Amino acid sequence: MGLQVGIVGLPNVGKSTLFNAITNSKVEAANYPFATIEPNVGVVEVPDKRLDKLAQIFGSKKTIYTTIEFVDIAGLIAGASKGEGLGNAFLANIRETDAICEVVRCFDDKDITHVDGSVDPIRDVETIELELILADEASILKRLQKVEPKFKSSKDKTIIAEYNLLKKCQEQLSDGKLLNKLEFDEDEKLLIKSFQLLTTKKFIYVANVSESEIASDNEYVTKLKNHAAENGCEVVKICARIEEELSELDAEEKEVFLSDAGIEEPGLEVLIRAAYKTLGLKTYFTAGPQEARGWQFKEGFTAPQCAGIIHTDFEKGFIKADVYKCEDIFEAGSEQALKASGKMRLEGKAYIVQDGDVCFFKFNN
Repeated sequence: MGLQVGIVGLPNVGKSTLFNAITNSKVEAANYPFATIEPNVGVVEVPDKRLDKLAQIFGSKKTIYTTIEFVDIAGLIAGASKGEGLGNAFLANIRETDAICEVVRCFDDKDITHVDGSVDPIRDVETIELELILADEASILKRLQKVEPKFKSSKDKTIIAEYNLLKKCQEQLSDGKLLNKLEFDEDEKLLIKSFQLLTTKKFIYVANVSESEIASDNEYVTKLKNHAAENGCEVVKICARIEEELSELDAEEKEVFLSDAGIEEPGLEVLIRAAYKTLGLKTYFTAGPQEARGWQFKEGFTAPQCAGIIHTDFEKGFIKADVYKCEDIFEAGSEQALKASGKMRLEGKAYIVQDGDVCFFKFNN
């Protein structure tokens, strides 16, 4: 279940610097618009101390972490929905992502040009989201032009459902509102996925601040947090330059650097947690002598659904699962001691897997 997050924002807000930091890669980060022409993709391991402990207990030869794929996309400008700047290329790339991470500048610096001439994170967010709304309106209109003639002469339930959903979306967008604020029933959710609309996605705001302002919120960050709270979005405060410096250090040097900067943990870890929370993702584990591994799953998944993430045959032939909480084996010290304590459970098809569960699936071939 590969998680993909698109990093978007206006030119010169620190997107590519942030991407360099979180993926420890080197793409061009220049002080002029469109320094990023093609989307840069980086796969990031999700650090998880629980998995490290499991690998130690089992003496696992390999440790495999869950991952997030970050996609850095060229700076967006007003008019992108109509092809301005890199326009449609930008919009096509973020249609593939699970969530959109909006990087907005929350610091003053006379040496770094802002495309609109001044720093205003709310205006930047509104510019980005208006372009996404306009792009979705164009997609809806194009689709309606094909569906409406059929709707007028057809009694096909599929065509009627598609037409009604398109009109529902069109009305929301014409009011200048994002589609992720609409309620959809289960049938509508399945259908709307095929539309590949941008504003149905979840948004995360990243406030890029200066080194001197990372320890406390400035007025720009406060405004962004208030705006996000009104719209049910997560805000992550990051100094892209600090994150880039951290990416060059070893574990011991990072601890010293973070302490000196007054930061409790790297911004990447905060961003990953925000992405997991926004998308309702959790992690379960499998562990043994060969490997200890983390697996992403959607909150509410049953044991067979989680087994299917490993292999579809595991879901089809699911019988039972041995399950225990990772905290219980940390306390017991070994799987043998855990079994003796009676804290390993045998769960069936109806079991809802929890974050931090360690699972051993039993299935028929």
